[in-house]
Amino acid sequence: MAVNGRNWGGGGTLWRDFTAIDLATGAYVVIATGALLYSFFRGGGVPAWPWLLAAHALISALVLLAPQARKAGPVGRFLGDWYPMVLLPALYGEIGILTLSAGFQNDLMIQRLETWVFGSQISYRWIRESPNVVLSWGLHACYLAYYPILYASPLALWMSGRRDASRHTIFAVMATFYLCYIVFIFFPVAGPRYAFDSAHNAATEVWPARFAAWLLDRGDSWGAAFPSSHVAASVVATGMALRYWRPAGLALLPFTAGLILAVVYGQFHYAADALAGLMVAAVMIGLMQTAEASEPRRVTIGGYGVESSRSV
Repeated sequence: MAVNGRNWGGGGTLWRDFTAIDLATGAYVVIATGALLYSFFRGGGVPAWPWLLAAHALISALVLLAPQARKAGPVGRFLGDWYPMVLLPALYGEIGILTLSAGFQNDLMIQRLETWVFGSQISYRWIRESPNVVLSWGLHACYLAYYPILYASPLALWMSGRRDASRHTIFAVMATFYLCYIVFIFFPVAGPRYAFDSAHNAATEVWPARFAAWLLDRGDSWGAAFPSSHVAASVVATGMALRYWRPAGLALLPFTAGLILAVVYGQFHYAADALAGLMVAAVMIGLMQTAEASEPRRVTIGGYGVESSRSV
């Protein structure tokens, strides 16, 4: 498997030009297509399912074309490495269609977990018991920084010439999303935004809070609460930036920390969702570190290239 063009774990000629992000994207499309077909054949039906199948076919075509694109100059290389990040909003939008068609949700189970771990429903109580305007403004602003965090991390690495680090980061972020999305498809949780009545106080009237609510009313995906992909992917993006270019990671760190709190304070996620997202992020960052540490690299000894295990 390869993240930056080199294979991790070997592979035959057929897979030599495919990177880990290609394989992960292809695997996710297969799983999502299977879920779509299962929902269709069981009789529940999925709205606009032919369009979703067509979209899956187009994504599969992009996966197959990506190796050739990466050989077609700087623009092709950029598109071949970045296409999953470009598709991210559309992939998220599809989740809501698939989870709504599932016809069930698991919020009661997560609410019980919330009470067992934290003692109460924090996502319901916090903004009602602490309607602080300054706190709400800051946390909701961090919540709105979600997409800038995701894209700023690999883009900063790319623009600074750290291309391999950028590719590693893209893979880590997208693999995190794919893991979360697979859980959403088969274990949908609507979240406190749908399970509870909305809060109405000074904290919900600040501009960032109202804008976040406006965005979610027009682009949220029902059933995509547990684990919090907002938390998981943002922490992974920031963690990878800290690993490869510390100034970029430190710049993103306050916004990411605020986002972790904001998803609970703003009643977007259960605290259990955020905790699960942190656990997913920790696993992904650990896997990336392990994979990179065992990736072979070539070193020169006396004019001859030999394979060596890279420790990073």
